[in-house]
Amino acid sequence: MNRKIDKILKSQPTIEGAGVNLKRAFGYDEVPLLDPFLLLDDFRSDDPDDYIAGFPWHPHRGIETVTYMLEGRVEHGDSMGNKGIIGAGDVQWMTAGSGIIHQEMPKGSNGRMGGFQLWVNLPSRHKMMDPSYREVKNEQIPEVLKDKGVTIRIISGEVNNKRGPVRDIVVDIEYLDITLENGTEFEHTIKKGYRVFAYVIEGSGYFDPEKKRNIGRENLVIFKDGNDVKIAANDRILRFLLISGKPIGEPVAWGGPIVMNTQEELQLAFDEYRNGTFIKE
Repeated sequence: MNRKIDKILKSQPTIEGAGVNLKRAFGYDEVPLLDPFLLLDDFRSDDPDDYIAGFPWHPHRGIETVTYMLEGRVEHGDSMGNKGIIGAGDVQWMTAGSGIIHQEMPKGSNGRMGGFQLWVNLPSRHKMMDPSYREVKNEQIPEVLKDKGVTIRIISGEVNNKRGPVRDIVVDIEYLDITLENGTEFEHTIKKGYRVFAYVIEGSGYFDPEKKRNIGRENLVIFKDGNDVKIAANDRILRFLLISGKPIGEPVAWGGPIVMNTQEELQLAFDEYRNGTFIKE
């Protein structure tokens, strides 16, 4: 059974960090609609004033952050001593777990910057796990031609017996970057009961088998339950993220960069951050 469209959300202008202008596809107000996912930000811009202030040192606990770059680069540093730069096509997958303090500073390429950050919730038994950080370079991400005119970059998950490089993660997630040539169709099976959404990067297309509504750039499509999704490009190239995951089904207590299960756990995290005991050895 093809999954039908549940909701369509237009990304909204938001200011984060030290003054970064971005588009938020979903966030706090949508919890728990997209469990296990918490937030998706689109930070594409050709104006350095939109992003150059960046995201100076700040804490995270209880989540994973996934940054996927299309253009430009981001310089990363954290309390574990990691330092790195991710550029076009690269991915940074950071598990905050019990606590990490980091900074992310964007640098444009010919003035242009582009990418996405996804927040993934952690189940209660993993909220206080050891933090970790991994970088995946562009050349490590497999690109497959699923059908004629359908190209898929596999960040995590499996397509045509090829697996993405991000494995051994807590929540079962599939993260795909898909491009359809104009007029082509794409069908993909996703486990029943998993939450699924698509975010349109470029172009427009149909995200339901009846082709009732043409959906364009910077729109988020949330699917109902079913066995597979069926998507078709319109008269232009359609590029979108297709992301799915197994719901956690636990209460969410969310305060800024920290996501726990109870308000007491949330308060404790902020108390520890203020008194210098946030980072666990």
